Amino acid sequence: MNTKKLRPIMFVGTGSDVGKSVITAGFCRIFKQDGYQPAPFKAQNMSLNSFVTTDGLELGRAQAVQAEAAQIPCESDMNPVLLKPTNDRTSQVVLNGKPVGNQSAYEYFMANDRRELFSAVKDAFDRLAARYSPIVMEGAGSISELNLKHRDITNLRMAAHAGAATYLIADIDKGGVFGSVYGTIALLTPEERACMKGIIVNKFRGDGRLFEEGKRMLEELTGLPVVGILPYFRDIHIEQEDSVSLEFKYRSAVEGKVNVAVILLKRLSNFTDFDRLEKDPRVNLYYTNEPSEIAKASIVIIPGSKNTIGDMLAIKNSGVAKAIYDAHKAGKTVIGICGGYQMLGESILDPQHIEGEIEELPGLGLLPVRTVLQPEKTTLQCTFRFREAADECSGYEIHMGETAALEPGESVAAFSNGRKDGYYRDVYTWGTYLHGILDNQIVIDAILAPYTNEEGVQYDYHEFREQQYDKLADLLRTHIDMELIYKSIAE
Repeated sequence: MNTKKLRPIMFVGTGSDVGKSVITAGFCRIFKQDGYQPAPFKAQNMSLNSFVTTDGLELGRAQAVQAEAAQIPCESDMNPVLLKPTNDRTSQVVLNGKPVGNQSAYEYFMANDRRELFSAVKDAFDRLAARYSPIVMEGAGSISELNLKHRDITNLRMAAHAGAATYLIADIDKGGVFGSVYGTIALLTPEERACMKGIIVNKFRGDGRLFEEGKRMLEELTGLPVVGILPYFRDIHIEQEDSVSLEFKYRSAVEGKVNVAVILLKRLSNFTDFDRLEKDPRVNLYYTNEPSEIAKASIVIIPGSKNTIGDMLAIKNSGVAKAIYDAHKAGKTVIGICGGYQMLGESILDPQHIEGEIEELPGLGLLPVRTVLQPEKTTLQCTFRFREAADECSGYEIHMGETAALEPGESVAAFSNGRKDGYYRDVYTWGTYLHGILDNQIVIDAILAPYTNEEGVQYDYHEFREQQYDKLADLLRTHIDMELIYKSIAE
C-alpha cells in the first residue's frame, strides 16, 4: 500500500453527459492499481439510479460503481445529497442516505438555507478524506451556470474546500468543443480559475493525432494544458448514471433471439437492473413505449419507477398498458420489478399523497396484490433464494410502499430470516421488489427457459465488471498524461 498522501482530484464538465462519472471511475481504479486508497465523492447528485449501502443508506448508483472500481464498500458519505425527481418540478431529497422530504426545484435552490446543506456536504467529504487518499471527486453539469454558482454545493465551491486539482472534461462528439471549453473557463472567477489544472477532451472519433492543432489552440485560448484526448469507445462496459444513455438502446425485435422489451417509463429508475440480462448472448433487449414493439417481444418487463401512479396513468393513456395486458393474454412473460411490481397488482393507493394528489388508481390486474404507498422508505441489501432453487442470490430493495397479497400465492424470493418477497403467479407472470434480481444467472436462465433450449454462457458477472474497470484504466493511462496528473496532486 502506498502511504503517500495525495491531494484530492476533481473532474468537472462543460455540461451534462460529457463522461465525468466514467472517467472518475477509471481514475478510482488507476489509483487503486498504483497502491493508493482512493474513494469517490460527489456532493450532490440528481439521478433515479440509486444503490443501498450495507447499513441501509441510499446513494447515487454512479458513486457505488466508482467505489466498486476503487475496490471499497460504498457509503453514503460518497454522495451526501441525492435528488430523485418524482415529476417535472419536484424531487425527493435524500440527505446522508435518508429521505428528508420532497421539494420543488424552486424550494430546493432558492428557499433553502444552502449554507446548512453545504456544511453537511463538507462534513461528509472531511470524514472520507480522513480515511482515504486521494478522494476522486465528480462535479455536476456545467461549472459555469452563472445563475446557480452562488448556491453551488457540488462544483468549484466544493473543489476549493477540498483543495482539489480540478480538470475540465469536454465532449467533442457533441460539437462546439472550442466554444464550450473557452466559454466555461472565461466565465470563472479568479478564485475558481485557480482550481483548474487542465482539460480532458472526451469522445474523440478517429486518430487523436488529428487534433494536435486543436489541442494547441485550446491551450493558447485557456492557458491550461490539454492532458488527454480520450477516444470514443463502446467496447468497455461501465454502468451509466443517466437515462440519456438509453437513447442507444431504442432498438427493436430481431429474429433468432429472445426479444425482451423493457417498458420505457417516464420516471424509470434503476435501469441498471437490466445490464446483465442485456449481455446474455441469447437475448435482444430493448427499451420501448411503443405498443407495436411490445407486441413483438416474448418477455415484457416493467421496471422501477420514482412515480408509480404517474407512470401507471401514463401507460394507461398511451396504449402501453393494453399492450402489456395483450402480451400476458397471449401467454408471454410479464415481469414487474419494484414500481413495476406495484403496477402489476389490482390497485395502488396513496392516502398520504406521497406521490401526488391521486389517492387510488387501478393497476394492470395481472397479480392479486394491492400496494399502499407510505412515507417510510425501505432500503436494504439482501441475499435470497429464487423460488425453490438452492443457489444464493443477491439484490437490494429501495421502495416506498408495502404490497400485500389479496389471495394466497407463492413468493418469488425467500430470505434466510423467513421473510418472503414478491408474488409468483406462474412462470410467465410475477413481480418482485428486488433490484438486481436479474444479475443472478439462475434467474435469467429461469425466465429464458420457455423460449430457448440454448444454454447460457456461465460467467462471473463481478469478475466481468472488474475486467471492465481494468480496461478503462488502461485506456486512460494510454491517452492521458499521468505524469502531469500525479504532479498536480502531489502534496
